[in-house]
Amino acid sequence: MNTDPVEVFRARVAKHAALADPARLRIVDLLTLGDLSPTELQSELGMPSNLLSHHLRALEGAGLATRHRSEADKRRSYIRLAAGALEGLAPGREHGARRVLFVCTRNSARSQLAVALWNRVSEIPSTSAGTHPADRIAPGAIDVARRHGVALADLPPRRLGEVAHDEDFVVTVCDNAHEIPNMGGIHWSVPDPLRLNTEDAFEGAFTDIARRVSDLAPRLHAA
Repeated sequence: MNTDPVEVFRARVAKHAALADPARLRIVDLLTLGDLSPTELQSELGMPSNLLSHHLRALEGAGLATRHRSEADKRRSYIRLAAGALEGLAPGREHGARRVLFVCTRNSARSQLAVALWNRVSEIPSTSAGTHPADRIAPGAIDVARRHGVALADLPPRRLGEVAHDEDFVVTVCDNAHEIPNMGGIHWSVPDPLRLNTEDAFEGAFTDIARRVSDLAPRLHAA
């Protein structure tokens, strides 16, 4: 009889042990939707900062979560689920949405890619917008989409106020957009590929967004 290698088994045990705590399971449930800062988690859970830090260290130690610094406010960090952390253990389809609205600052790369990837896996309509839209879609975004056979929407960058509806399920895909007061929605802290403006940077953003789209789509149903 074949069994998992010892190191794989131990990793599974660590994850199950971490998720056995109700507070940590709740944190992971929240992270299945998007990234949250420790302050946002503390507010959501009504938990003292020292206790939250303990739980986050346990989740990171079990390979369930990672953290990185915000590109907007360097004093701030975001917690995200580690890639492949749950291996099919994520909560089921429980959130209704009439339309998914992906938002970034310039609406020239990440949010455009998110819409294109979303349309491949979900029948729920989607669109994108920017808080300060650029004049055109970034060439790097066009190139990475073409390399992966993904069709970008034939729409130029658009301003958020011209696109958003009250009933939209909002997903911010850049830290600057998320950190605008009262933005709301869920957040994916995807590094801006235009900062480096290299093929690798756009490939990294594409891969990150594709994974997150695949994780979120089964969680939503048409409202």
